[in-house]
Amino acid sequence: MKKLFSSVLVTSMLLSVGVNSAFAMGGASGANVNYHKQGQIGETVVNPYGIAPLTAIIKNGGYVLKDVSVEIVPKENGQKIAYTVSKRNLLTHGGIPIFGLYPDYLNTVKVSYTRVHNKKEEKINETYKIFTAPLYNEVAGIDMQKSTFFTKAEVKKLDPKFKDRLYFVNNIVEKSGIGTKVVWNNPIGGALEWNYYPRNFIIDTTGEVRWYMLPSKIYDLETIYQAGVMMGFKQNDNDGRLSFGYGQRYAKYDILGHKSFNRRLPSNYNDFSHSMDDADNGHFFIRAASSNLKRADGKYVRTVRDVIVEVDENGNVVDEWRLFDILDPYRDSVLKSLDQGAVCLNIDASKAGQTISEEELAKLDDNDHFGDILGSGPGRNWAHVNSVDYDPVDDSIIISSRHQSAIIKIGRDKKVKWILGASEGWSDKFKNSLLTPVDNKGKKIDCNEKGVCENSNFDFTWTQHTAFKIDEKSKGDIIYVSAFDNGDGRGMEQPAIPSMKYSRMVVYKIDQKKKTVEQVWEWGKERENSLYSPVASLTEYQRDKDSIMGYFATAGTVFDFKTGAFLSEPNPTIVEFEWGAKEPSVEIQLFDTTGYQAWPFSVEKALSK
Repeated sequence: MKKLFSSVLVTSMLLSVGVNSAFAMGGASGANVNYHKQGQIGETVVNPYGIAPLTAIIKNGGYVLKDVSVEIVPKENGQKIAYTVSKRNLLTHGGIPIFGLYPDYLNTVKVSYTRVHNKKEEKINETYKIFTAPLYNEVAGIDMQKSTFFTKAEVKKLDPKFKDRLYFVNNIVEKSGIGTKVVWNNPIGGALEWNYYPRNFIIDTTGEVRWYMLPSKIYDLETIYQAGVMMGFKQNDNDGRLSFGYGQRYAKYDILGHKSFNRRLPSNYNDFSHSMDDADNGHFFIRAASSNLKRADGKYVRTVRDVIVEVDENGNVVDEWRLFDILDPYRDSVLKSLDQGAVCLNIDASKAGQTISEEELAKLDDNDHFGDILGSGPGRNWAHVNSVDYDPVDDSIIISSRHQSAIIKIGRDKKVKWILGASEGWSDKFKNSLLTPVDNKGKKIDCNEKGVCENSNFDFTWTQHTAFKIDEKSKGDIIYVSAFDNGDGRGMEQPAIPSMKYSRMVVYKIDQKKKTVEQVWEWGKERENSLYSPVASLTEYQRDKDSIMGYFATAGTVFDFKTGAFLSEPNPTIVEFEWGAKEPSVEIQLFDTTGYQAWPFSVEKALSK
């Protein structure tokens, strides 16, 4: 009786909503796709992989699509984003990938495509309306943070040649009470060197955000193996995808969030940060550290930012560069001149302007004091390698060692090819590798062992970030290298007044055979302290526009020298120059955001290849 009553009730309900509605829900008509569709193909899916909210896919609707082009119609006085879509991307995403939507906005998107069905081809032009949610990012809960990404972007200069630029910005949210609970030196426990929530986004040349990462699907600030600082972002040349790392992981995704891989570091290594370089053969060169090293004195330590690991496309370790074996981890000349208030991301404002003494360095060994601290010897922050660049011409790597204030090239045989840096403290083993500064006529420039060069504009780099070979300008033994010279400890000393510090972008011409170096371009010195960036930042050549791009990532921080407190987040500046130019073609300043690196993003690489 109950079963009969239930059957009658269900039948009555179906009749009350109507036969057509029942069919639309997949009734007697069979399986039916009834998503809302705007055009002549499939449904629109916003944030298709959960980590890129300003992207979408217009699904193919069961058709074969080809000859696809997309245009994101700009706001008034905005920047148009337009691109074609490759077959690879159409098949991977099952439809038309949409990139560059404005946040919290009803976007207008124009698409053009050829639709193929039963061998019949039809050319279609359509307009879609796609609404997006407001920008969202986790916050640190501190009074310094005033915005999700930045309070404003001021475009100070823009040459028409660069108006189509998009800049990928790799920033971080300041320390939070959640993240610091798993940081191993703050003060104990955990297994992460740093733990700051990601703040990654792309802006156009009007200052609008056109993409950002919502990392919650792949990131957890409270979980050791899912957290850390996202760094080392690079758009791979071979497929336009983004490679990067964080904490104990390294990863690769496309701009819509489609995963190539997201792997734990091989167990012999730990603590990724700063740099991950891709090679043409699919290998990656990862800046990590040793999980367990037995020192010459028999002590076991976990090292700090001093190992380069080469992995193949499947994650197998191919080779390693153990810098504590290759270089001299006890060279402390630079360490004694550094501002302890700005030891890269381990910023301690209370120690601003202070340096470490010979006696304090010696006590570290006596007390078995190891960890992410300024000090010499394996198990301490003696090298602080912040970039690695693979040179396929001679199968070598070029590294930037912040705490040696040196740019160094090392071969596959683990032998040093050359060192660009001041001569003080290098043992006899390395003296023949030191590059000799020369002028544009090849004449030797007189520089003392502390790197001070009289009667010349030549200067070495000091606590630099990023050292990249410029392949397009290099030929044979003559190579060009760009670097961001942060400028702390310039000339192996702290200046009399902190405001005397400055940062600069610089390009060197190196004769690898003659072991000479010429400074061919610099910029930033003329801005004095206004762009001084004590940590982070980038200088890199851009072949598409024959330009040099720079990011002064930690410039403009308001600092109270009396109390040792930071009063604001930095106000980073993006600049881009035509090759050899003395003034920038682009200058964009972001306000209230802590920067790491930024670089031009290519939508063509990402979606058209």
